[in-house]
Amino acid sequence: IKQVVFVILSQENKYHVDLAKNVLKDIVEQSESLYKERPVVHLSYQDFPIVGGWTVLPLIPRLSNLHRENSSWIFFLEDRTKTRLNLLTEILEKYDPLEEIWIGNALHDNEATIIHHFAFYENPKYFKYPNMASGFAFSTALLKRLSRQIEESPPTSDFSIDSSHELALFVWNKGAGQMLRHESALCNREGPRCAAFPSQFRPCADPIPNNSLYFAVKTCQKYHKDRISVVKRTWAKHAVNVKYFSDVKDESVPTVELDVPNTPQGHCGKTMAILRHVATEIANDTTIRWIIVADDDTILSISRFQHLLTCYNASESVALGERYGYSVHSSRGYNYITGGGGMVFSVPLLKRIVEKGICECPSPDTPDDMFLGICIAGLGWELRIRRFSIRVISARPEDYAPGYLEAQTAVSFHKHWMIDPVKVYKEWFEEVDINANTDYFKSIHSEL
Repeated sequence: IKQVVFVILSQENKYHVDLAKNVLKDIVEQSESLYKERPVVHLSYQDFPIVGGWTVLPLIPRLSNLHRENSSWIFFLEDRTKTRLNLLTEILEKYDPLEEIWIGNALHDNEATIIHHFAFYENPKYFKYPNMASGFAFSTALLKRLSRQIEESPPTSDFSIDSSHELALFVWNKGAGQMLRHESALCNREGPRCAAFPSQFRPCADPIPNNSLYFAVKTCQKYHKDRISVVKRTWAKHAVNVKYFSDVKDESVPTVELDVPNTPQGHCGKTMAILRHVATEIANDTTIRWIIVADDDTILSISRFQHLLTCYNASESVALGERYGYSVHSSRGYNYITGGGGMVFSVPLLKRIVEKGICECPSPDTPDDMFLGICIAGLGWELRIRRFSIRVISARPEDYAPGYLEAQTAVSFHKHWMIDPVKVYKEWFEEVDINANTDYFKSIHSEL
């Protein structure tokens, strides 16, 4: 066990800190019981507080400097990954750490997908990348080579979208490097011979009230008939507070008309107008605690949001969503929430964002999600962005490997392109929303 260094990928938020510390405690207790040794364990938020640390690549030179001479393996895991150290050490003993090798639960695309920039479109199943929630291991020999590679030819991509796929591309190095080796004992879900596996999300308390959520749907005249009808037929019928914000007034929806023209891309002016409208509307409302800004082609679960948000403090400045990064491998990089799967803001943060002079769009068509990332970073608050366990997802189910979705509890998906969005809602969310809605009305009836 002294030859293994553990790196828990975590973030600086009480909920995630507690998760990461529980994982650390479990690893230490197992190690001391089995091997009478205390293992080396890093918490990434604490030991490597780097903007792009979640992409793993910025951690590699630091880990190489610290451990290339005193260890054989670096094992990465998330703050919800469970381990069985006796089985994990058995696995690692099968491989030679003097070889440049990495092992993990190998995922592959079934079809070329936009989130991976349609890479390997001729044979999407060829390329393998790890399910990070299942854990993956680098040999120290590989770690040394990657550290040199980063120094000599650092990553050049401006955007970090899927850290697992992007890490695998860097390691593979256009065929000159190593492809991930699949290890079946690193599992998508718990099993008797699993050395590591993701635990399922558990709410931190009873579901928050439905009426504490405010859903702001961003739309435009072009999509009132088709997209909004889908929203109303699916998740919106379970929402207590939902409004539709558009470039025109349409009583058939009805919409809230914004004094901002629709732009074909960017939408910064529109999104900021929505946030200002909502902040004014709820200024004296103590019931609303969270604001969720969703696109008109976002497919989501009200109930899952009610459970997810039990783990975060609505009285703090909190932003939640799927994390992307811009230039996070440089000193000028920042993280941001991509808009498609839904952007969640606590009321205190919303009020701060809409203060005059704080977040002013450079132009109406500036990318809204990236601009808000810059703005929030400037306010001094790190984005509390949920990437693990229960997912705000910014693409369609078809865009993800089945094994990846198996290890998640999805909260939302995005886009109606070449799918039946109503069918997606029914398959992934309808049952939990109906059950939650039934329980809600039962409780109201009981009170009456």
